[in-house]
Parts: sequence; structure tokens; C-alpha cells
Amino acid sequence: MKVSALVNDTVGTLAAGRYVDNDTIVAVILGTGTNAAYIEHVHAIPKWHVHLPKSADMIINMEWGNFKSGHLPLTEFDQALDAESLNPGEQIYEKLTSGMYMGEIVRRILLRMAQEAALFGDHTPPKLETPYILKTFHMLMMHHDTSSDLKTVSLKLKEILGIESTSRKTRKLVVEVCEVVARRGARLAAAGIYGILKKLDRVTCSADKPRSVIAVDGGVYKYYTFFGQCMESTLRDMLGEEVASSIVIKPVDDGSGIGAALLAASYSQYLQDDEILA
Repeated sequence: MKVSALVNDTVGTLAAGRYVDNDTIVAVILGTGTNAAYIEHVHAIPKWHVHLPKSADMIINMEWGNFKSGHLPLTEFDQALDAESLNPGEQIYEKLTSGMYMGEIVRRILLRMAQEAALFGDHTPPKLETPYILKTFHMLMMHHDTSSDLKTVSLKLKEILGIESTSRKTRKLVVEVCEVVARRGARLAAAGIYGILKKLDRVTCSADKPRSVIAVDGGVYKYYTFFGQCMESTLRDMLGEEVASSIVIKPVDDGSGIGAALLAASYSQYLQDDEILA
């Protein structure tokens, strides 16, 4: 087997997006984990000291999940999750925004509410004390429950946490907790995208402002409808209507696989062209 290209899912998504739409400049993964990549001018990369690529552009793989700042809104639940994780002090941004962790944050909040406010009755449900038993997929199913009696919430609480009966008021509180955690994650994701656009000078108004396309893949964005809508509306609010009109968010299905194939194929063509010129 000959390896032509080693590509992560984020760079693959950027390549797949660029193949379909040449205005694609950013790719974001919002799934179990989160990451972003963007296209930068080589002259803006201080670490680049070798020959310039023909395009004079370079893909920057950000690994933004590891972003850490005192400005991030960490709560005691986030701090406890981080301290008890396999990688304390690392991947802080990812622990606030990704599918791996949002369900666990909800579980920790519900556990505190059960212990201190008897949310589920006089006794704390034993399963609620099990780390990572509540997945983000369960969280989105409860959050998306539009039935009048929140039947899905009741069913999931019973199936996952062994909570036999709950009042509608309790179920509504559970949905509200899911919404708070999802909204925070979506807004932070939007802030990350805004930061990239600002770095690329795409957040100011001008008559000749180019169109900017952001390719997005990942289960959280794809299936958690509220999360995706909240992220997009937050980004519009941050950009303002005039600038936002030139920013397009495009879902990309299987961007990692398609993008890796495209990059391998283009590299193969690049080698053939070099051999012909030689």
C-alpha cells in the first residue's frame, strides 16, 4: 500500500468543501470531538521557512479543542469534569462544546439538583451517579421532545437512569438544563468561528467583501438541530446582518473520507505533472 496523504477529518472536510465550492476557507468538526482548519496565506505563517507552495496558501489545522483561556466560562461542573477526566487541563474548549462531554455536564447538573433539591424524589437515583451514562445523543432526544407531556423525556429518564416516574414540571426542568448546556456550547462554537473569520479579515463591511464559506461536519451539528441553529444565529449576531450576508455555512457529509480521497488524488496528479515537466 502506498500512502499518498495523511489527513485528519477536519482537513478532509475543508478539502471536500473546497472541491464543491471554491469560496470555502474554513472547516469545522462538531461531533464527538471538535476541531477547525482554515486556509492561510503562507506569508502570515512565521514558522514557515521552506519553499513556498505554488498557491502561496497553506491549510492550518488548529486543534482548537485544546484551546484554554481564562475567558472561557467554566463552572464548577466543568472544573470537576476536567479534574476527573483522562486528560485534566487539556482539551478545555472541547469539553465545553463537543458530543463527548455535553451529556456528561447535563448529568452532573441533574445529580446536584437531585442531591440538593430532591429533583427526582427523596432518594438520588443510583444510576445518575454513573459518569458518562447520559450521552449527548440522549440529551438531544430529550431536548427535541415537543410532545405536550414530554413523553420522550420520561422514557429516557426511565431507560437510562432508572427513574420510574416524574412530573411534567420535573421533565421540563430536565429539558431546560439540556438547553442551557447546548446553548452555551453552540455560542462558544460560534465565537470560535468568528475568531477565525476575524483573523482572515472577513468580519468588516466593504463593497468588495468576498464570499466566505464554512464547511461543517460532525454528528452534533448534523443531528442536534437546536445546537446548529443556535450556533448559526449567534454567529449572525456577532457579525451583523451586512457582513453575515456574505458568510455561508455549508453542511458536508462524510467530509473526512471524501476530502482524503480528493487530496490523495490531487497529490497523485501533482506527482504526474512533475514527472512530465522533468
